[in-house]
Amino acid sequence: MTRTLAQKGSKKLLNAWAFYDWANSVYTLTIASSIFPIYYSALFSSKGQLVSAFGFEMKQTVLISIITAFTFLMVAILSPILSGIADYVGNKKSFMKFFCYVGGVGCIGLYWFSLENIHISLLFYFMGLIGYWGSLVFYNSYLPDIAYEDQQDRISAKGFSLGYIGSVLLLLFNLAMVMKPEWFGFDIGTTEQELGLSKIKAMKVSFITVGLWWVLFSQYTFYVLPKGISNGHKVTSRVFLNGFRELRSVWWQLKQNVRLKRYLGAFFVFSMAVQTIMLMAVYFGEKEIAWTTDSEKTTGLIISILVIQLVAVIGAIVTSRASDKYGNIKTLIVVNMIWLCLCFYAYFMITPMQFYIAAGLVGLVMGGIQALARSTYSKFLPETEDTTSYFSFYDVAEKIGIVIGMAIFALVDQISTMRYAILFLFVFFLVGIILLFRVPKEKAPLLKRLFP
Repeated sequence: MTRTLAQKGSKKLLNAWAFYDWANSVYTLTIASSIFPIYYSALFSSKGQLVSAFGFEMKQTVLISIITAFTFLMVAILSPILSGIADYVGNKKSFMKFFCYVGGVGCIGLYWFSLENIHISLLFYFMGLIGYWGSLVFYNSYLPDIAYEDQQDRISAKGFSLGYIGSVLLLLFNLAMVMKPEWFGFDIGTTEQELGLSKIKAMKVSFITVGLWWVLFSQYTFYVLPKGISNGHKVTSRVFLNGFRELRSVWWQLKQNVRLKRYLGAFFVFSMAVQTIMLMAVYFGEKEIAWTTDSEKTTGLIISILVIQLVAVIGAIVTSRASDKYGNIKTLIVVNMIWLCLCFYAYFMITPMQFYIAAGLVGLVMGGIQALARSTYSKFLPETEDTTSYFSFYDVAEKIGIVIGMAIFALVDQISTMRYAILFLFVFFLVGIILLFRVPKEKAPLLKRLFP
């Protein structure tokens, strides 16, 4: 019996696509942003303990920064190759499935993450990270295939909302498991040390819940989504370079568009600092804030992540309204100034309350700068039907920026402290502000709202 495929623009197809956000967003909140950083730090007996890996001894945070940077470098290299192949042979769902399962297995494998087996442990971390970002390449590319132009903004926002709700629900469940392990059958013992071990075990189990949630809930998406536009083409050596040819074409076109080129340069600089802070915030809070007890630290760090998520929604709305009134570039300049001030604030903050305040401020500008940066780029694009290549260029630039930002952060952290590493990032925001001022104004009607 042949299954009838859902039609483009149909409610069933749109909802199935958006549901993948529900499935995979748990990775970013539980693994990348909250519980794994806490678990990773808890493996070390002291804040200054070094870790041996790949023949070197380095700080704990430096190691995780290097692995994260390497993963994003791999994504930046692989995504043009794989997206070019998927578009050519019409089987993007197979690639999306592959990365989803790699990521899910990586999350489950973190249950066995230990310093004794650091290399295989880091492999699982790498698998989770590359699985998430790799699957997003193909997930995002489905949007024009499943939705008409007037549906894309709405269904994209729905996916974001589903992802936010799902990830927060699972994080709350995992938080309850970590803070009240006895509720879930963990033997908590009678001493503080035994209680700490039970919380560690609960964290490890939470990694399994993330992997299972991601893989199981993605099945509905995979069931409904079409395989792709099959054309019978076979993969040849030439196809491997298609994605890079498209990026090179965009690069040459940028030279003819001064406004877009200067804006992209500014975005590249300030984005590397934003993404680095977002990836390392919990590690900073764990190491540099004077928590009274380990229990307070665990609770405080996870609560701060929830605060960031909640305030980010408000920040996105406020930033959007500000851009309507004052223009995108002016709003981006102000937001970058706030980020710059946050770097100085973070250098001096010590107490948990100061950290909570910083979390609220980060959430306020985090939600706004990401959405506004992308929409501004979209508005600066020339009239072309090949927007996919332009956004592929944008995504690769963002990933390379993350690699550079994480590498610089790791270097400064290794030779000094995380406080100086965070403080040093103010340079990127300052340069980003200067570059934003250099973006030329345009009197054309389409851009009047950008520069009123």
